[in-house]
Amino acid sequence: MADNYIERQYEQYEARKAAWEKSRKTVRKKPAVQQPEHRAVLQNQVKKIVAVHDLSGVGRVSLTAVIPILSTMGFQVCPLPTAVLSTHTQYPEFSFLDLTEEMKKIIEKWEKLHIKFNTFYTGYLGSAQQAQIVQSFIQRFRRPTDLVVTDPVLGDNGHLYTGITEEMVREMRQLIRHADIITPNLTELFLLLDKPHQTSLSDAELKTYLKELSDAGPEIVIVTSVPVCDNPHMTSVYAYNRNGNRYWKVTCPYLPAHYPGTGDTFTSVITGALMQGDSLPIALDRATQFILQGIRATFGYEYNNLEGIMLEKVLPNLKMPIQISSYELLE
Repeated sequence: MADNYIERQYEQYEARKAAWEKSRKTVRKKPAVQQPEHRAVLQNQVKKIVAVHDLSGVGRVSLTAVIPILSTMGFQVCPLPTAVLSTHTQYPEFSFLDLTEEMKKIIEKWEKLHIKFNTFYTGYLGSAQQAQIVQSFIQRFRRPTDLVVTDPVLGDNGHLYTGITEEMVREMRQLIRHADIITPNLTELFLLLDKPHQTSLSDAELKTYLKELSDAGPEIVIVTSVPVCDNPHMTSVYAYNRNGNRYWKVTCPYLPAHYPGTGDTFTSVITGALMQGDSLPIALDRATQFILQGIRATFGYEYNNLEGIMLEKVLPNLKMPIQISSYELLE
């Protein structure tokens, strides 16, 4: 009995040993790991805005206004700097580093990396050559669904800004042909149209000028800093949308103070609002109210106006609901 039991145990041991050795020689393929399907919501990346502006060390203008505003509104701002200045050009003295050659290098590297942008937003350009570079940049990078916003920074109060030449004005007339939206002030409107500057205009005259400028290329033309006839305490913004052939107007109180950079601030809010899905009149309301809030937050301080409006005090307001009450449709 004992011998038989031992023999059976030995046979079972040999069988287990043989099975174990066989399993070691057999390569078992692991089942393929099922990759989870990507949900559409996980593919929604933050939209990129390439901002072609200068960088001024002092003064809330250009990139020092554009980046915080559009970042607060939920967009990634990718700067393409046109120049580096100690201060903006309305200071009596400033240093100026021309980045024309560096712009070409940056664009070349972006192209090699196949970097894409959802919006092209251009502002202060340091030379007529830069306007040509930007025009080529937009033509090479732009996709059918991308937005192009141009703030034609040329002058104000009937005069060209320091350093802006007639050649630059001519190149800007070409650049706006590639834009979907342009935001000139009243001085820049007449410069782009090559017409004498005027300050006293009727709604009918402004509508004619807006349409004429839109016929040159941009679908939407927004003109700022329009004085209200017989009321120096008010100022207006006019807009024309060729898609629908509609004219809009927003009027707001005018405070007797000049703050550089309000044009950059206004266009930045317009750009962000439209990218968020706002209609044109609501975007106009949002931008106008934000400028007014910024001026009111700054106006009461003993303060050098050249530094611009105190954006830091009003940036959180960009995330708050607005009162949709200012705009009107012009018949």
